[in-house]
Amino acid sequence: MKDLDGIFVLALEQAVAAPYASGRLADAGARVVKVERPEGDFARGYDRYVQGNSAYFVWLNRGKESIRLDMKAAADKALFARMLAKADVFIQNLAPGAIERLGFPVEELRKQYPRLIICSISGYGEEGPYRDQKAYDLLVQAESGLVSVNGTPEGPARVGVSVCDIAAGMSAHQAILQALYARERTGEGRAIAVSLYHAMADWMNVPYLQYAYGGHVPQRVGLKHPTIAPYGAYPCADGKELLISIQNEREWQRLCREVLERPELPADPRFCDNTARVSNRTELDGIVAGCFAQRGREENIERLKAAAIAYGRLTDLEDLTQHPQNRYVTVATPEGPVRLLAPAAKVVGETESFGPVPALGEQDETLRKEFGEK
Repeated sequence: MKDLDGIFVLALEQAVAAPYASGRLADAGARVVKVERPEGDFARGYDRYVQGNSAYFVWLNRGKESIRLDMKAAADKALFARMLAKADVFIQNLAPGAIERLGFPVEELRKQYPRLIICSISGYGEEGPYRDQKAYDLLVQAESGLVSVNGTPEGPARVGVSVCDIAAGMSAHQAILQALYARERTGEGRAIAVSLYHAMADWMNVPYLQYAYGGHVPQRVGLKHPTIAPYGAYPCADGKELLISIQNEREWQRLCREVLERPELPADPRFCDNTARVSNRTELDGIVAGCFAQRGREENIERLKAAAIAYGRLTDLEDLTQHPQNRYVTVATPEGPVRLLAPAAKVVGETESFGPVPALGEQDETLRKEFGEK
């Protein structure tokens, strides 16, 4: 038995954010019925790299049932309403106002189904001047200020994964679990509103606070830390790069003594504390880079390990596929099994298992029969 066995989730969803939230509920054992438009969730067509399937769709939709509904057709809307009447959780990420126009306003659903937990995911929230502005991940990365603190001195850059969508999906998942727990105490459901913008704005609190209260604008420094030094990437003699992180003065002293073989550096006024090191980063980086360039990456790592200095290899995607710390899960797809990187959290001592990725409308017939008019 899984933790959410017996919980029925109805998800009128598309793309990434809502499927992330419902997918994690499915992983925990909830029954998730994914309602797709007749042509399917457009995320099915984002790419064809995974045995003809979209990488996004395979990642986010395991363990769900798929039904195609035309939400403008009376019969399909009635079928949807019958499913909704049985649901514990309803997730939707249509455009703001769309669910109301379809005839399912959240306020009325709360009155009709007081135990129902409703989670609406949007781009900018249910109110405010940007409420109706279209929102996709890169657009929200820009609007939230994320790209302004990401990149190099030459220009901003997109974070290379759909971080705003994922942040919104994570926030929705957390809020739904909290609501399920609260319902056990009160018997009452609730309405939850999550947006991509607000999820990322929360993650932007450190640069926001630094600027709002200290007037500090974080600089884009590529693979360096904007306010800690040395903390960044350095090339080694074999052409591979290695990142190091110094978090306190004890580590700085050990780095100088045992790795750089420059024990006098901590007494140098340019490098005597972190503020001084950041102010003199160019000179500091030249010293560190000169040392690392004398040895290959693994030889540098051995020295760093002996000095108890934090480090990380600059891993590319080929390295990632062979990373020794990877955990994997295998899920069935219509075209055969696929091995994915495992979710971050696991229950110690338990074996993970995950349901299959559904073909478009795979459960059309069985769900129409189950929820058809009696």
